[in-house]
Amino acid sequence: MAIAVLNALDTARTQWYHMTAIVIAGMGFFTDAYDLFCISTVSKLLGRLYYYDPSTGKPGKLPVTVNNLVTGVALVGTLSGQLFFGYLGDKLGRKKVYGITLIMMVVCAICSGLSFGSTAGSVMTTLCFFRFWLGFGIGGDYPLSATIMSEYANKSTRGAFIAAVFAMQGVGIIFAGLVSMTLSALFLHYCDAPAFKTKPPVEYSDVFSTQPEADYMWRIVLMIGALPAIVTFYWRMKMPETARYTALIEGNAKQAASDMGQVLEIEIEDEQDKVAQFKAANEYSLLSGEFFRRHGKHLIGTMTTWFLLDIAFYSQNLTQKDIFPAMHLTDPAKKVNALMEVFQTSRAMFVVALIGTFPGYWFTVAFIEKLGRFKIQLVGFFMMSVFMLIIGFKYAWLKDKPAIFATLYGLTFFFANFGPNSTTFVLPAELFPTRVRSTCHAISAASGKAGALIGAFGIQNLTLDGNPKSIQKAMMILAFTNMLGFCFTFMVTETKGRSLEEISGEDGGNGGENGIRMDAPVSE
Repeated sequence: MAIAVLNALDTARTQWYHMTAIVIAGMGFFTDAYDLFCISTVSKLLGRLYYYDPSTGKPGKLPVTVNNLVTGVALVGTLSGQLFFGYLGDKLGRKKVYGITLIMMVVCAICSGLSFGSTAGSVMTTLCFFRFWLGFGIGGDYPLSATIMSEYANKSTRGAFIAAVFAMQGVGIIFAGLVSMTLSALFLHYCDAPAFKTKPPVEYSDVFSTQPEADYMWRIVLMIGALPAIVTFYWRMKMPETARYTALIEGNAKQAASDMGQVLEIEIEDEQDKVAQFKAANEYSLLSGEFFRRHGKHLIGTMTTWFLLDIAFYSQNLTQKDIFPAMHLTDPAKKVNALMEVFQTSRAMFVVALIGTFPGYWFTVAFIEKLGRFKIQLVGFFMMSVFMLIIGFKYAWLKDKPAIFATLYGLTFFFANFGPNSTTFVLPAELFPTRVRSTCHAISAASGKAGALIGAFGIQNLTLDGNPKSIQKAMMILAFTNMLGFCFTFMVTETKGRSLEEISGEDGGNGGENGIRMDAPVSE
């Protein structure tokens, strides 16, 4: 049962409104990634500023529990926000909820930098409080951005468009490193200081190595995350509600035809009777046996693969600051001052992201409609396993071969992004029916964040002290989780070249059945 407004969207040529939607949704993901990953560039600085103990003879370091909370609490918020806003996206509409998430991100990014108090405990407590709510807002962006882009796109380039939105995560990670690197360089220029340990020794170098001005630097880094969200807010509010939500959930065919007619600049018949029949034929709920029969296997597939992927992906990003010294990308903490440590960590993060992380996202954009989601995800999981296994087995040897180490480490990032990190975001936005699409994407994404929490609170514990055997163990665990992801990928199906209604079975066909389809014809 073809509906004119949906057919018009599926067959529309790529035009300006597609590009606008990518930019508007993509800037949200740029902000998300910046806010989530910039904390890795300054977490060591927080230890120097607030947890220095002269009796240890070492620079200050965040206690393990505090470090895990500072870097991981935003992920707890993200998981909660995904479920909350994903559900609201199906109940209230994609557009209505979209602006709320952005406002939360702006307010909480600014408040994170204003974390107050005169003691380490009070500063860390307020920082964690605001980063939880920052993560809560970020969480809403995942299901809403993916759902909006999938429902706006035409069927021949839908995967590339959704992947392009997600690719802005890579740009956000690059800017997290770039902004921290630039600000720390500026502060260093005006506030230089001796290294923690100097030759010849300088009296009180251990104290003077931590510049008081650095307390402003980390706050500015966190607050800058509010800027792209502020810029994007007006344009998000100008976007019309998606035609699929208006027609298939609200049942307002006339409004859907009017909105998309203006966007596509064509006349579209509203077909209210067809829409009513279509809506009546797809009334089963998320918790019904009918949903489980049609989509249960796919939901388990998207949840498990995203869960397993994020254990590895967030472990890589949150622990890279601990692995950089082994790769000789940063100096030992005692040989540098506080701001120089931030500069070196940020520079290493920037370089790895630029060479390894960033290209992978855009390879997915370029090839997802040619190779398909299924193949890209399988190859990505497999190659991540291979490279992490090599690093795990040969870690001691690789420490003396920094160029090879950096190459292998960069390749794990490349195949994460030209692989499951992108496809696990795309597939839940395509596989499920309109009335539960946002909720199912949210459930899948929240499962991913549960995996990220294992990375933040579990795997990260193995790398904090820089012990080679512990890092080896971490890499072996991640290689195993990636291979499990490879196996669970067989629970999802290929979606390229088909309309959302055909994939989900909403059109009356059998596309929504739990069978596995590894290839699909691409529409001309």
